[in-house]
Amino acid sequence: MTEQTNTAVATRQDNAVVVMGFGSLQSFEFMQRTARMFTQSSMVPVAYRAMTQKGYGDRITYEENPAALANCIIALNMSTRMNADPLMIMQNLNIIEGRPSWSSQFIIASINSCGRFSPLRFEKTPGVEMDATHTTFEWQDKKKVAITTKVRVTNMTCVAWAVERGTEIPHFSREEILKHGSLYKCCKAAGVPLLESPAVSIEMAVNEGWYGKNGSKWQTMPDLMLTYRSSAFFGRIYAPELLMGLPAADELHDIIDVERQTDGTYAAPAAAPVTAPAAPVSKSEAAAAAQADAKAGVQDAVVKQEPAEPPARATAAAKADQSTGELPATINPGQVKYLQTKIKAVELSEEAVTAMLTRIGAASLEALNVEQFETVKAELLSLAG
Repeated sequence: MTEQTNTAVATRQDNAVVVMGFGSLQSFEFMQRTARMFTQSSMVPVAYRAMTQKGYGDRITYEENPAALANCIIALNMSTRMNADPLMIMQNLNIIEGRPSWSSQFIIASINSCGRFSPLRFEKTPGVEMDATHTTFEWQDKKKVAITTKVRVTNMTCVAWAVERGTEIPHFSREEILKHGSLYKCCKAAGVPLLESPAVSIEMAVNEGWYGKNGSKWQTMPDLMLTYRSSAFFGRIYAPELLMGLPAADELHDIIDVERQTDGTYAAPAAAPVTAPAAPVSKSEAAAAAQADAKAGVQDAVVKQEPAEPPARATAAAKADQSTGELPATINPGQVKYLQTKIKAVELSEEAVTAMLTRIGAASLEALNVEQFETVKAELLSLAG
């Protein structure tokens, strides 16, 4: 009898299910094998692929991504801890300047599917038109000058709300809903215990600096941005374990560094200075310009072009230049190539790219300054997410 029992226990141990994780050698090896499979897939975002595509047409090249395996392992660990599908995690975990963040759609889906709350609802209150001001800086003659901008906005407000599992929302008649104005107000009047996010308003977006950024979605899609931001607030308050402490991708796009002013207040950082028109972007135009300068008796300065830098390093270099009060007139070829790759990845048409550049006041990708580059990059990352 004892021998049979021991044999049964051994059999169960031999057939035990290995769960991916860092707890044992078998678990970690299983996670590595699974991660390698994902690195070879074209269905995962670029950050998780072993090889990344560079260039277009006949100039397509492939470069190795040394961080792909590690990124996949981290994503698999997160999916195990959250009991979620790994591909869903990778598709919705955006990496912005090295910082992971969830897409807003994922946050709403996680809250709705966790079973702890009723489906998330949004109470939007139309506001009155008002004047709002925000302060930024611009470079003028290599000096930072504070610019206060006044905008006319409709101060709409949005609150994300739900009830806990087990709490029933009463059935209100049509007359009651018309009397109070919405289901949310009916529940408040009836004393239903609601879980609510902090109110998010257009005035808040202006005061926090989200509204005034170049290319800001708050200016073009305020209703959607109010929904996304209030859902992120709700998740961080009532279900932080679902989000694992990570912010929404839209929040990272809106995050800006502020500087303390002499009067004790804080204001947004300086924007890139207004510069002269960009240099010619093609070899033929460059040659024509050189000949014209020679005829006019202008001595050309030969500038040695540095190798293309990755966008992250180029951004760091731009910040270093800001400390001296000088900024490059345009971005470098490495940054242009980075944007071209992103445009192809999101399948953005030439008309859409032209409209985007016109909106921010740029003639072409090669003519972008540092601030405009960050704006275009943020929009492309949001489209990819």
